[in-house]
Amino acid sequence: QVQLVESGGGLVQAGGSLRLSCAASGRTSGIYAMGWFRQAPGKEREFVAGINWSGTSTDYADSVKGRFTISRDNAKNTVYLQMNSLEPGDTAKYYCARSRRPTSLIPPGADFGSWGQGTQVTVSS
Repeated sequence: QVQLVESGGGLVQAGGSLRLSCAASGRTSGIYAMGWFRQAPGKEREFVAGINWSGTSTDYADSVKGRFTISRDNAKNTVYLQMNSLEPGDTAKYYCARSRRPTSLIPPGADFGSWGQGTQVTVSS
């Protein structure tokens, strides 16, 4: 079993930046995609960004394209989410997740599991 721990959240003004990290431990071997998701109060959890195992392919929700960048360092078992030009609408709890099965691709959001505990991001206007 893999354990995921997110960090880097906080309170930031609109237009600011944050960098989230997700550290994996436990059963980290294997080829897995990683993803970031978020859930705002009263809303369903939504996909934000995904990255394949090699880091050569990324995918983003339309709402964050051009502002967020996902990356990973497999040697450190860590995935990152650089968030720039933050907007109040980005306020949510952010979770990282790993694909349920080994894959060289980025699977659909429903095929991610092994959720972390989340880190809160609050953007003030």
